[in-house]
Amino acid sequence: LMQPSSSTPVSGSMSSRAEHKSLRTRFLGHVPPAQLGRYLLVGSWNTLFGYSCYAALVALVGTRNRYGYVLATLLSSLINITVSFLGYKWLVFRTKGNYLKEWTRAVAVYSGGIALGTLILPLVVETLRRFPGLDRGAPYVGGAVITVLGTLYNFLGHKNFSFRSQTDAKPAASGPDPIASH
Repeated sequence: LMQPSSSTPVSGSMSSRAEHKSLRTRFLGHVPPAQLGRYLLVGSWNTLFGYSCYAALVALVGTRNRYGYVLATLLSSLINITVSFLGYKWLVFRTKGNYLKEWTRAVAVYSGGIALGTLILPLVVETLRRFPGLDRGAPYVGGAVITVLGTLYNFLGHKNFSFRSQTDAKPAASGPDPIASH
């Protein structure tokens, strides 16, 4: 009986690793490492602040109403948008001026995420409530799940829309612009 040599890949593991490395390389190729590090640092603060705000509001309004956590997520989102906007503007993307324009774009990015999260949150919470012992804790765990999913969505939205620089907004030129030369 012959055994495979050690250089023979095990059923797709090499191609799987290559695909994973390729996706990671492509993603990181679009994100400067220092910017990604700053994003993760500011994002950690935003997550802690945002979730704490959400949890405090759940404690205030969620105990009076079975769906009070929905009101809590909407109210905390309004507060958290402004706090995170300033952190990303000043520390991550380091843009100058354009406060109203960028804040409006940030609101647009967050609005999509908030709408999607608000729609999904009851499904997550009600699913979690089916697990023994999670009935009262389900809104907190559900809020954490939605937070994790929203992180990637928000980074890409802010990088490509909210804080996009003028050079990022222009398509790569293949030659002189015939309209601009007239």
